[in-house]
Amino acid sequence: MSDTVILVENLGKKYVIGHQQRLPYNTMRESMVRGAKSFGRNLLKPFGQKVPNPAYEEFWALKDVSFEIKQGDRVGIIGRNGAGKSTVLKILSRITEPTTGRISIKGRVASLLEVGTGFHPELTGRENIYLNGAILGMSRTEIKKKFDEIVAFAEVEKFLDTPVKRYSSGMYVRLAFAVAAHLEPEILLVDEVLAVGDVGFQKKCIGKMEDVGRDGRTVLFVSHSMNTMTSLCNRGILLESGTLCSDTSAEEASRIYLNKAFSVARGTPLSQRRDRSGSGKVRAYSFRILNEEGREEVSLESGKDYYFEIGYHNHTGIIIKDVVVSLDIYDERDIIVFLLRTNFTNSNLELKADRGQIVCRIKNLPLTNGLYRFSIFISDADREILDYIEDAASVSIEAGDFFGTGSPGLPSHCKILAKAEWSTS
Repeated sequence: MSDTVILVENLGKKYVIGHQQRLPYNTMRESMVRGAKSFGRNLLKPFGQKVPNPAYEEFWALKDVSFEIKQGDRVGIIGRNGAGKSTVLKILSRITEPTTGRISIKGRVASLLEVGTGFHPELTGRENIYLNGAILGMSRTEIKKKFDEIVAFAEVEKFLDTPVKRYSSGMYVRLAFAVAAHLEPEILLVDEVLAVGDVGFQKKCIGKMEDVGRDGRTVLFVSHSMNTMTSLCNRGILLESGTLCSDTSAEEASRIYLNKAFSVARGTPLSQRRDRSGSGKVRAYSFRILNEEGREEVSLESGKDYYFEIGYHNHTGIIIKDVVVSLDIYDERDIIVFLLRTNFTNSNLELKADRGQIVCRIKNLPLTNGLYRFSIFISDADREILDYIEDAASVSIEAGDFFGTGSPGLPSHCKILAKAEWSTS
């Protein structure tokens, strides 16, 4: 008998995206003009032929994706924002239907895709445990055997008889994961929702997923963390723009992903990047690193002073106040080693009504030699993400004289440099 538990063949998912023009106001005259243009286009088209509507665009989140997963596989699904990772899990969870292709699943599936899915907000934690078990096809007796273990893992004993709509996002995720992992599904699907929990709970979840895999059950895990993916998974599926780029070992998939990330950061101008998220009201269009004399640098030195400059376009036409800007700096292993953020120092910014530059000065650069990538995040306070772009730029840092002694530190052990005072007594 075949040990294949998931078979995906030529999977495709199409969405229709609206591009309706947003106007500050809409007069009757403008509505009549637009209506007349639409009517005219329809009159002039050949009979039976469809005229493309410029207000809508077809977007293929997945296109012709095929793979096969065996029982007991622990598979990491990786890729950049918009690659189609979450769409795959939603189709496998039967939350959404594919546009083309087919899937075949053998076994009971439990999924944890985002905060809010799977639970009824008006029911208590206790009631939701039994409800989820029933959805998985378990009897009340079976659920009862696992009940205490679920509650202990989730650490929500005090709130067990409270409606889950009153839970914090962390409590919600803890209980949702505990239910999904303990009710013995043959297949466990987990999206990046675990990032909501604290670090201790994340480690506990990873341990539980390893246990599930050792028991011969199957785990599909979407993650941005290459370290987590390679430690948990024996296999990696890399998606790129909705297509299958690589299906190989977890380590090899991680290596390919990181090489591509550095290639994108080096090779594509920021103004041409479409793999970004946010409302688009503000867009970062350039990124430069300047030295103290104002000259652009592509290779930096530890211990020197630099200016990180982000050029932006504000498409709203009005001044935006209380703007949060963040630069996330990743090393070669995809670990965030440095984070510069305006609200850490109560330095949120005011953006001009049209365009300008955001400048961040860093003194005595405390990163040791190596290759690094930058991601740019811009938000309107905590209300709305305006622009977020991964791998916006890459830079090489050489070992400068940070300590004033000629020592470069230990780059293979630690990427951050810091001076300390030593003494004996």
